[in-house]
Amino acid sequence: MTKHLTGFSRSLRLLHWLMAVLILTMLFIGVHMVVSVSTTHTWMVALHRPLGVAILILVLIRFGIRLCQVTPSLPSEMPSWQQQIAKGSHIVLYLLMFCMPMIGWLMLSAGAYPIVLYGSWHLPSIAPHAPWLYALLRSAHTYVAYLFFLCILLHLAAALFHGLIRRDGVLSSMLTGKAMS
Repeated sequence: MTKHLTGFSRSLRLLHWLMAVLILTMLFIGVHMVVSVSTTHTWMVALHRPLGVAILILVLIRFGIRLCQVTPSLPSEMPSWQQQIAKGSHIVLYLLMFCMPMIGWLMLSAGAYPIVLYGSWHLPSIAPHAPWLYALLRSAHTYVAYLFFLCILLHLAAALFHGLIRRDGVLSSMLTGKAMS
């Protein structure tokens, strides 16, 4: 007999909300870095890189947990096309959570910039030094960030739709671990 889960595990909820804060912080730091020439620019860059690495590590952990744990089913009364969109959107979000820091790492490697984590701890270069590749990856990093922000807004809109309009327990399963009755 299989147990019907009504909510996400504590570990997945913790990772979800921790990563939500980190990713939104990263997006706003990234925007600030691009539009600002203030004295905080160097500090923002120094913060952006290790946070990107942290997000990369967390998404790998989260993906591993997600593969090992059963997650709650979507409500059966939800139309199948909406269920497919929900599943597809989660795949896109996981890809973006992985691709954003990887593109950043590749970009900095191609630009021959050190990726300082802390003090003398650096990530190794994973791309050859090539100014044309750096320029291409910098543009990709920007456009993927816009796509990521759009997907986050859609994800938030869907969560609010489920929580405030449908009231089907989807939102509460990530907030509290329990679906609404």
